[in-house]
Amino acid sequence: MKPENQNKNIIVFTGPSLQPTEAKEFLEADYRPPVARDDVIKALRDNPDIIVIIDGVFHKAPAVSHKEIMEAIKKGVIVVGGASMGALRASELDDFGMVGVGRVYHDYRKGIIESDDDVAVVINPETFEQLSEAFISMNYTFKAAMAKGIINKSDFETLIKTAKSIYYPKRNYNKVLKEVNIEEKRKKLLQKFLKDNTIDVKKEDAIAVLKYVKKL
Repeated sequence: MKPENQNKNIIVFTGPSLQPTEAKEFLEADYRPPVARDDVIKALRDNPDIIVIIDGVFHKAPAVSHKEIMEAIKKGVIVVGGASMGALRASELDDFGMVGVGRVYHDYRKGIIESDDDVAVVINPETFEQLSEAFISMNYTFKAAMAKGIINKSDFETLIKTAKSIYYPKRNYNKVLKEVNIEEKRKKLLQKFLKDNTIDVKKEDAIAVLKYVKKL
């Protein structure tokens, strides 16, 4: 499928971070579900110029392998990643030619986050709607609350520890607030803050990835 506004064949694997219906506002491309093992190899059959990895499966099926991404790069395909699985793989393969974009990618690159659990969410298998909260987005949101003086550093560290201890399919703000042990007054202020100020860093990065690709 050739993008209408570009002379390039672009394949994008996305889902919960940025739904294809939203993604198309930023880049015309061939949008496919979150990438799984061998999906990049299958995509190569369509002779893409660019492969973009945003979302991918983690636990319910084998994840996209380093080998297949390297195969795409060796064939001259530009492979760009960010936001979620794409950020993780880009941090591992940028020395070999994969391009990483966004804050999540840089956090992986610097070792601030290390595991797939930091970006993993549970999704509706039919719509790819996100049904839990990514730890990385919580991290940025709680940092924003600390910068506003709503919580202190000790609160932030306790919130992060609590969020990390919750198994990713069950991880959400309500559960973290229910389980965290911080002063009740600050907890209520944080709850109010969260109504309108949560940061979806994965979505922001996904958009940044598409804007980057559009300029290629």
